Amino acid sequence: MSTPHIRHKALEAVLGRIPQFDEAPTVKVSEFFGSNVFNEDAMRMFLTEDAYFAVRQAIHQGQRIDRKLADQVASGMKEWASSKGATHYTHWFQPLTGLSAEKHDAFFEPIGNGRSIERFDGSLLVQQEPDASSFPNGGIRNTFEARGYTAWDPSSPAFVIGRTLCIPTIFISYTGEALDYKMPLLRAIRAVDEAATAVCQYFDKDVNKVIATLGWEQEYFLIDKALFFARPDIMMSGRALFGHTPAKGQQLEDHYFGSIPDRVRAFMREFEIESLKLGIPVKTRHNEVAPNQFECAPVFEELNLAVDHNVLLMDIMEKVAHKHDFRVLLHEKPYAGVNGSGKHNNWSLATNTGRNLLRPAKTPKENLQFLTFFVNTIKAISTHADVLRASIATAGNDHRLGANEAPPAIISVFIGEHLSNLLDDLEKNIKGAMTPDRKTELKLDIGRIPSVMLDNTDRNRTSPFAFTGNKFEFRAVGSSANCAGPMTVLNTIVASQLRSFKEQVDTLIAKGTKKDEAILRVLRDLIAESRSIRFEGNGYGEEWVKEAAQRGLSNIKDTPRALDVWDRKETKALFAGLEVMSPVELEARHEIKLHSYTLKIQIESRVVGDLAQNHIIPTAITYQNRLLENVRGLREVLSAESSKKASITQVKLIEEISEHVSEVKVLVDKMIDARKKANTIEEARAKAIAYCDHVRPYLDRIRYHVDKLELLVDDELWPLPKMRELLFTR
Repeated sequence: MSTPHIRHKALEAVLGRIPQFDEAPTVKVSEFFGSNVFNEDAMRMFLTEDAYFAVRQAIHQGQRIDRKLADQVASGMKEWASSKGATHYTHWFQPLTGLSAEKHDAFFEPIGNGRSIERFDGSLLVQQEPDASSFPNGGIRNTFEARGYTAWDPSSPAFVIGRTLCIPTIFISYTGEALDYKMPLLRAIRAVDEAATAVCQYFDKDVNKVIATLGWEQEYFLIDKALFFARPDIMMSGRALFGHTPAKGQQLEDHYFGSIPDRVRAFMREFEIESLKLGIPVKTRHNEVAPNQFECAPVFEELNLAVDHNVLLMDIMEKVAHKHDFRVLLHEKPYAGVNGSGKHNNWSLATNTGRNLLRPAKTPKENLQFLTFFVNTIKAISTHADVLRASIATAGNDHRLGANEAPPAIISVFIGEHLSNLLDDLEKNIKGAMTPDRKTELKLDIGRIPSVMLDNTDRNRTSPFAFTGNKFEFRAVGSSANCAGPMTVLNTIVASQLRSFKEQVDTLIAKGTKKDEAILRVLRDLIAESRSIRFEGNGYGEEWVKEAAQRGLSNIKDTPRALDVWDRKETKALFAGLEVMSPVELEARHEIKLHSYTLKIQIESRVVGDLAQNHIIPTAITYQNRLLENVRGLREVLSAESSKKASITQVKLIEEISEHVSEVKVLVDKMIDARKKANTIEEARAKAIAYCDHVRPYLDRIRYHVDKLELLVDDELWPLPKMRELLFTR
C-alpha cells in the first residue's frame, strides 16, 4: 500500500487532536485584570510620590518628565518588572511594517572583575537606538543611515510579557520624522482634542479636554497547523490562492453565533486570560458568519491605548494559537466565496466631564452639541472621503471590499431614516433670520432625538461608515490593519472640519448673530454640502454604484490608485496644517504602501506559479496517465465496439484535463513574463499599477482552471487540502 499523501496525513493529524475542554475553575477577572501592567496601582506601590505625579502629569497633560524623575520612574519600573520575573526590557514600537517590533536588552551590566549590576536608568527608559536600516522608511533616509530612535510614550503603560518588560514607544528617524504608526496618531489625537475642546466651549465652559475613544472588533479565521503547513499558499500569503467552492459554505448561516467548539473555546479562554492580564478589556467572543471564522471585541478605551492593545492582542493570539495547534489567519479574504474579515473601528469623542459628544441627550442644548459634532463628522467624511478610503487600502482589503457582507470601496455614511429626515428638515427650515419662536421650535425638534434613537439605530452592514447610536462605526478597516492608520486620518479630518466650523460660527457671532442661531446656520450649510455622502440603501447593489457615480462619489477599487490621494497638494496641506504629518512623512508613507502592495502581489504570483507547475500540473498528469492506462486496458480486454463505448467517458475526461493543464501552463508563463516586465519598472507607483493591472488578473484566471482540475482529479491524488477541509475541519 502506498504511503498516505501529505494532504491525508494533515487530515489525520487534525482528526487525531484530543479536544481541549475548558475545565479550568472559574476565576474572577477582577483578581488578575491588569496584573502584568505598570498601571496606577503599581506606580503608587513602586514609585516615589514625585515620580508618580510626574507620570500622571505626562499622561493627562502631556508634560515632560525631567531626567531626575525619569531615573526614579525607571528604578521603580525595573523593581516592579523584576518582581514579575522580568530579566530583560525592550522598547515596544510599531514600525510601518504593520506589526510590532522589539529589541531585548538585559537589565544587567558588567562592571569589571567578573561582576555585574542590575541597571535600568532614566536614559534607557526614555530613549533607545535600534538598528533602523531594515524598517520601511519611504526614502526618508539612505539604507546605510541606520540610526533611528525609540522614545517612551508615558500615555500607554508599560507591561510584562514572559520575562520581558515592554515599554510602548514612538519610533523616529535621526532627522526627527516619524517612522511608525504611533507618532502621527498621537499628533492627530492632540489635534482633535484642541479643535473639539474649542467647539465644546460654546456649550460647556467646564470642558477642557476631549478624548478620542475606540472600540475595535477583531475578526479572524482559525486553521489547524497540519492543514496550514499542507497549504504553501496560506503559509506564504495568508490566503488560499486555490480551492473550489465547497457544496456547503456559509449559506445555511448555521455558524453565526453558534456553539463554540471546545477546542476553539480553550484557545479563546487562554488568549483572553493573557490579554486581560495585560489590561486589554476583551469582553465579547462569538462565531462569525463563515465556518471557522470568529470574533473578539473589548470595551471602549482611549484611542492610543486601544490601538496598542489591538496590536498586542494580535501578537498574543498568534502565540497562544501555536500552543493549541492552530494558526490564526488575519488576512482580509483568506477564502473565496465566504465572508472576509474586518476590524470594525467604533469611534467617538468624550469630554473630561464624562459626556459622549456623539450620544443624543435629553435637553435641547445638549442635543445641539450632539448635532454639532454629528454633522461635522459627516461633513469631514464628505470632504475627505478619498483620504479615508486610502487609509484602509491594502492588497488584502482589495479582495474584501464589496464582497460577502463587506462594505464597498465607495465611501458613504449611514445614519438611519429618522436622523436623515431630521437633517433634511433642518436644512430646509433654517433660512435667513429666525424669530425666537422658530429657534425654540428647532431646539425642541432637536430635543426629540432620544426617542427617535431608541428604535432607529440599526446598523447598515453594507455601509463603510455608519452611525450606531452613540458612535460611528468605520467598517471598512481590514482585519490585519493597524488601527492607527485609519484612526490618524479620521481624527485629522474631523479636527480640520471642527476648526473650520468654529471659524465660520465665530465670524457670524462677530457680525452680531446670536450664538445658537450662528451654530444652526452653519450646520444647515454643512448638511447641504454633505448630502451626497449620506446613503441609507444597499451598498452591495449595482444600483448604488451608478447612483454614487451620479452623486460624484469616488469608487476606487484598487490600492495603487486609492493611494494617489496622498500625493495631492490639499492632502499634504491638511496634515501639515494640523502638524500631524509633514509632506515628507506623507510621501514616505505613500511609497511604503505602494511597495508593500507590489511585494504582496509578487509573493502571491510566485506562490501560484510554484504550486501550479510543481504540484497541480504533475498531479493532473499523473491522474491523466492512470486514465490512459485504463483506456488501453479496456481495449485489450473488451471487443472494439464495447471498448469504444466504455472508454468514451475516460477519453472526454482526459481531453478536459489536458485543456485545463494546457491553460494553466500558458497562463503561468504569461504571468511570469508580466511579472518580469513589472520588475524592470523603477518608479513605485508605476510598478504597483503594473502588478495590479498586468500580474494580479492572472491569479484569478489560473485559479479558475486549477479549481476545475480539483473537481476532475482523483481526490486521493489531489495535493492540497480542499476548501471543505479548511472550512469545516477543526
